Amino acid sequence: MNNKTILVIDDSATIRKLVDTHLSPLGYHVLLAPTAEDGLRLATETLPDLILLDHQLPGTTGFTLCQKLVEMPDVQSIPVVISSTLRNRAYAEYTELTNVVDMLPKPYTADVLITTVANSLETGALIVTSQSQGTAVPEVIDDVAESDLQGSMAHFGLREVLDFLNNSDKRGTLEIEAGHTRVWFYLDKGRIQGVAANQVDQDELLEFLPEPMRELAPVLKLTSNGGSCAQIDGVVQLLDKKVLDPRLLGKLLRYQAALLVFRCFTQKTDSFRFESAKPFPPLCKRLPLDVSLLALHVDGALQCRESELHDDDGCAYVRRAIRGQNLDRTGLSAQHMKLLGLLSEPRSVDDLVRRTGWKPIEIRRVAFGLTLAELAERQTQSQTANVIAFEPNPVAAERMRAFLADSNGRLAGKVVRDRLALQLALRRVSPDVMIVTLDSAETAKLIGDFAKASRSQLASAKWVIVFPKESPLQEHVEWQQLLPFTPNATVTSPFTPEQLISTLVEILRDKNQGPTSPAAGTSPTNDAGHVLQGAV
Repeated sequence: MNNKTILVIDDSATIRKLVDTHLSPLGYHVLLAPTAEDGLRLATETLPDLILLDHQLPGTTGFTLCQKLVEMPDVQSIPVVISSTLRNRAYAEYTELTNVVDMLPKPYTADVLITTVANSLETGALIVTSQSQGTAVPEVIDDVAESDLQGSMAHFGLREVLDFLNNSDKRGTLEIEAGHTRVWFYLDKGRIQGVAANQVDQDELLEFLPEPMRELAPVLKLTSNGGSCAQIDGVVQLLDKKVLDPRLLGKLLRYQAALLVFRCFTQKTDSFRFESAKPFPPLCKRLPLDVSLLALHVDGALQCRESELHDDDGCAYVRRAIRGQNLDRTGLSAQHMKLLGLLSEPRSVDDLVRRTGWKPIEIRRVAFGLTLAELAERQTQSQTANVIAFEPNPVAAERMRAFLADSNGRLAGKVVRDRLALQLALRRVSPDVMIVTLDSAETAKLIGDFAKASRSQLASAKWVIVFPKESPLQEHVEWQQLLPFTPNATVTSPFTPEQLISTLVEILRDKNQGPTSPAAGTSPTNDAGHVLQGAV
């Protein structure tokens, strides 16, 4: 927890207020002194961790005060940061003073102030010791660990790397380099515990920030953009003091992770390195996400711009399976799991809207998230129509299978010969087209009962009735009364594959036309006598 004391010695009330306003909320204990005399007294009484000293003070200078501090054993090792509008002209005076560790040129922004203070606190004691003893200052504070795994993203996709580490239950930090940006994934227990980055577009992150989290926008700037240890310690301290709601902050961290993951997977990445020994940030330890990559993909797609979805009216979505893929769904809502379950076969956005009752934009976003996770893929909607054909005659059933196989990928499905097989087929596939051969009144009654029992599953299916040649049933209208719908087309066998396929293509062309009730009328016969089409 951050409990560092900062002594500010500056005659400007504006500067004192600025420093106090921006450092106190981060957990620092800020002491303010308008004169050199007050500053020297507070320094000896409180022994602060860092002194932020103005170069020009009433009746004296920061240089003179620094000399006095160096001569006093109790305070001579306190790191001092010099601040001045004179910049280099002022800083040249301090080169021989062992307690001066950094310079802060005025005017400065709050971000520069916070970063300078945090870095000086972490390195100041080492710099003072080195300057006092005449030893060299190391280039870095912590040793740079050797990577356990590293490589170029030209040969490995990010999903592949994350899946490998999570499937192997590795704990550590995965660093991704993408241009000038670095993104860190904190991995443990086969899941993502946090995601942070540097050099990210803050405006872009704030653009999608939900209204309940707006008050945490300053915290998001710290947690998402490589905030220093001291800054994050300040956030943790606010949690400890119950100033921040941990549940709301947890949602903010997940929002941050989702947006950063989305950017990583939609922009070019260059290289990766994984270190098992690199410690997690304090906030990640305190509020781990413990979420799957899949859930973050969906979250990110739900927040992105609509123009980034890269879909069109003619696409359908279908689930895909990749060998070695991590199938963890932790954090994915039951609602989104339902949509994933529907993608066992290609489905258009319109079809998914009918089956779920969701808005089209939500369907598109969730489906796009699934494609980013490579758990689903887009297809052109007209690529394949799913068919279930009921044909009791074994010879005709085999011919129907051949027709489907010869459709050049436009049709796919199952040919069944009895009610049980028909029920099993419907469990696996929600058909675009039902082809049913009516060879008797008993078959018509069986199909009618089946259609009533499976009404919800067949709500969007087109119906094609096949009559065997010279069937007496075709000449009687009673068969229509046994069915709870009027078919979209009727076909008389024998027929050619081209006739059947052209009929199916025609009825599938009209997305809004579905089977109607018997009161809508009967299907007219065409001149050839082979294809009898109803309301198409």
